[in-house]
Amino acid sequence: MIVAQVSSIDVSLGEVAGSVALVALAAAVSFWRRAELEGDIAVALVRSFIQLTAIGYVIKVIFEQDELVFVFALIAVMVLFGAIQARARAKRVPHAFWPLLIALSVAGGGTLALVVALGIFDPEPRYLVPVGGMVVGNSMTAAAVALNRLGDEVEDARLKLEATLALGATAREAAAPFVRRSLRSGMIALVDSTKTTGLIFFPGTMVGMLLAGADPTDAVRLQLILLYVLLGSVALAGLIATSLAYRNFFTPAHQLREPEVETPS
Repeated sequence: MIVAQVSSIDVSLGEVAGSVALVALAAAVSFWRRAELEGDIAVALVRSFIQLTAIGYVIKVIFEQDELVFVFALIAVMVLFGAIQARARAKRVPHAFWPLLIALSVAGGGTLALVVALGIFDPEPRYLVPVGGMVVGNSMTAAAVALNRLGDEVEDARLKLEATLALGATAREAAAPFVRRSLRSGMIALVDSTKTTGLIFFPGTMVGMLLAGADPTDAVRLQLILLYVLLGSVALAGLIATSLAYRNFFTPAHQLREPEVETPS
């Protein structure tokens, strides 16, 4: 296991406030080019400050208690809210919440269990909390993108699917090309960023360690571990989500369901 000795960084609220100037620049660009993102930028600014400040205090308590039960509880909350958030992006997939919840649970829990079993990280909150957050967050994004693509693919090819089923194909056989392309869509962003790491950009973990005074070699090795961990978790989450969710488009008799129509409230 790699353990890097780093010096602490003291960041004042004044320094955080100073960085808001760049947020103001983003809003100004949006206003100038009429991108109409000023409201979203303002919401993102406020939400990020509140959410990160709150989770910072939560993590501090978890570190002080040094009990794994609190880590499991935090990861469970992340998985739940991750599934809810991803469900909002997969509106065309019927009953997508449960496939997403299962996918994030297995990807998060399975990945953390594996890295501990392999001796990559010790089973301690200061390792499992940040790694778990990264795993769940990236898995949520990948699963959401994959199911969003799956919903679009199925809805755009309903006639083709019905014809394929009429020729005797099972639901699994008919949906296989769409599931494959959807899984690829969910994974490709992380795969591409991993290929360009160190060449075009430096990942956040590596940058954070370097700013904290870690040895560059240790920073690189830890970043490599996290990239490989994320690749595995993203693949697992995308696979489970698409493999479970595609079935919701079909009846037990391998017939394509009619699209659900949302009733006005």
